[in-house]
Amino acid sequence: MSEVENAEVSTPSSLPTTQKTLADTPLRKFFEATVRFESSDLILRGGQIPRLRLRGKLKNLDTPPIEVNEFEQWINEAITDKQRQDYLVNGSLDLAVDLDGENRFRVNIFRTRGRSSLAARRVSAEILTFSDLHLPPACAKIAELHQGMVMLCGVTGSGKSTTIASMLQHINNTRACHIVTLEDPIEYLYKDDKAMINQREIGIDVPDFPTALKALMRENPDVVLIGEMRDKETFEAALQAAETGHLVFCTIHASSASQAFGRIYDLFPEAERQAIRNLLAHQMQAFMYQRLLPTIRDDLQRVPAVEILLQSPPTRKYIMEGREHELNEVMKDNRDTGMQTFVDSLVKLVEQNYIHPRVAQQAAPSAEEVKMRLRGISTG
Repeated sequence: MSEVENAEVSTPSSLPTTQKTLADTPLRKFFEATVRFESSDLILRGGQIPRLRLRGKLKNLDTPPIEVNEFEQWINEAITDKQRQDYLVNGSLDLAVDLDGENRFRVNIFRTRGRSSLAARRVSAEILTFSDLHLPPACAKIAELHQGMVMLCGVTGSGKSTTIASMLQHINNTRACHIVTLEDPIEYLYKDDKAMINQREIGIDVPDFPTALKALMRENPDVVLIGEMRDKETFEAALQAAETGHLVFCTIHASSASQAFGRIYDLFPEAERQAIRNLLAHQMQAFMYQRLLPTIRDDLQRVPAVEILLQSPPTRKYIMEGREHELNEVMKDNRDTGMQTFVDSLVKLVEQNYIHPRVAQQAAPSAEEVKMRLRGISTG
């Protein structure tokens, strides 16, 4: 046998091995109930009856209130010393709960009036396809890119992580490449197919985002998931990865694709913004904004309305000239390439009997535009 075959594999002694999780406490039954009732969210607080979110509305579980001291004890048992310190300092803590290998939860524990509360979003281990998620065909086109930046925009709970997971799974199924994700926490578990996927969880596999970003390019990735653009350093790392020939997926909290540009520029001093604008004009491959809306169908709770801005000569020109507020017109003029405005998506969902016209009008930046489009009056 070769030296490589004979070599012993060692792991860092500092890695946790038997750390108790929330799934190992009496809180487990509430996570199990969330799965059983096919609820999207679980909300807990000491002294209160547990609640589930079903079709967007909170419903009480048929169970007594959780005793305050027991709730605090269960949380304390399920977090590490570092997490406990972070919680004491920051008043909130993000973590993941793997219930049974197939059902995972993204959990936020936070302080409210001196007590702990817990909000858990259920994330199935099954990664759905674009069709399953009712995403537009352009998503496949975006996932088949080999270089540049793909930005998912939306508020918390808008399905950004689920859409990115579907894109990464599409790459995994179709392309022999190396995918590296930096996640806080890991939400979906991937199994290698044509691709090799390495998932690094902040706080477990690497101490923090700056350390993970510094090591990223030495890990030889082809495709990268960096996560949310929270600061200047993270965005610079994403841009650097895109510039050096990688496909980079990231997210930003914004209410439209065009607003996302302003959020990005706000991360930088005024003197640096034009240089960032020029880089972004060339490295941006796709900006997607999405929002989940309640449906009128019995077999589907919510459906995404999706705005898509793709790289094109007009897109690049408008960004370099600081005319991001006019990109809506670029999307209207290039619908044949897969671009679509948010109103385009809303109108399609109404016409396909997914959402009520009233829901579309309430969600639209211009209710009047939706009304006109539904009456067959073109607005451009």
